[in-house]
Amino acid sequence: MEGRKRNLTILMADDDEDDGILVREALAESQVPIELNIVSNGEELMDYLYHRGRYANRSSLPHPGLILLDLNIPRINGLEALKEIKSDPQLRQIPVVILTTSRREEDIYNTYDLGANSFIIKPAPFASLVEVMDTLVKYWFEIVKLPLEAVGDKHGQQPYQSFVH
Repeated sequence: MEGRKRNLTILMADDDEDDGILVREALAESQVPIELNIVSNGEELMDYLYHRGRYANRSSLPHPGLILLDLNIPRINGLEALKEIKSDPQLRQIPVVILTTSRREEDIYNTYDLGANSFIIKPAPFASLVEVMDTLVKYWFEIVKLPLEAVGDKHGQQPYQSFVH
């Protein structure tokens, strides 16, 4: 496999600061150079994706190759944000992984109906979270082939290549 050209970007929407810290640490444990950007509510998520408000400076915002979305975020909840992302032709190709504490069957069905790519219940032990993050990164950034629009470049320039093992 060819070497990587630059860091990969994950955008996480979660209002629990501790969860953000744990995911950041779990990604660091995976030793894959990931840039994790965290927003604390659905309104910030949409502002980031649409480059509005404090996220208006496009040059400083890497396009996410993956969105980790908690269902229980304020302002615009996770289901509403997912619906908006998956109904927008500019955003719908970005993989959205639901990362939540919910175990409700209704939430699982609703998120898949709205176009979620995966539904993961947040693992409790940190070692399990590290394993989940490592698997997610490998799957979404190494195994699957995503359209260039989903990983950040609409001009034909691939922002990264597979990892060297």
